[in-house]
Amino acid sequence: MLLELIDVTIHYDTAEAVSGVSLVVEEGSVVGIIGSNGAGKSTLLRAISGLVRPTSGDILFDGKRINDLKPHEIVKLGVVQVPEDHRHFPHMSVMANLRLGAYLRKDKVEVQADLDNIFEHFPKLKARRNQKAGTLSGGELEMLVIGRGLMAKPRLLLLDEPSLGLSPIIIDELGQVIADINRQGVTVLLVEQNAGLVTEVTNRGYVLEVGKVVLEGNINELMSNQSVQRAFIGG
Repeated sequence: MLLELIDVTIHYDTAEAVSGVSLVVEEGSVVGIIGSNGAGKSTLLRAISGLVRPTSGDILFDGKRINDLKPHEIVKLGVVQVPEDHRHFPHMSVMANLRLGAYLRKDKVEVQADLDNIFEHFPKLKARRNQKAGTLSGGELEMLVIGRGLMAKPRLLLLDEPSLGLSPIIIDELGQVIADINRQGVTVLLVEQNAGLVTEVTNRGYVLEVGKVVLEGNINELMSNQSVQRAFIGG
């Protein structure tokens, strides 16, 4: 098992954000976490990345407990998060933003090969590589932050609401990119509220409600559940 959360509880001060969550992500899979705003989805990703500390429970990556590791130590293990809202460095070039993703790496030849691979995934980034990142469109910014994440050479890529604010056409392209990334050997944990994207790219899912897992299983079965459609997808 590549990632395992065991009875994880997380507080912000005295407020409980996540309560007793357990989930597993097998190597080579794409797993979705769905739920309404405030359900605790992003908090789980932040805990996996070491940005918040669980109050209790264990987070295991490749069998190793990572609860107490610092974020850069977790990145070194191969866990990389792409945050929501296309966060980037707007006054730096596209190329500089991408190279920042590889700041912990020393393998210069492989870094260049990965950069070339990203430009194959995202030819628009190659065409705009010398532009300031702040001049890109929303869809191009999402390509940029995913590309930056891939430059860290992840084994597990954490995607937090990648479709947010994107047009349906760009979301379709995004689904193809996630599938391609997965086929190249990267395991993906996807937090998402777009039903079409979740159904297209994931094979297993967890539904969070008020910080707790209320349903889990095959993603198509979850999406056909009427309570899921009403509460989380808007069906």
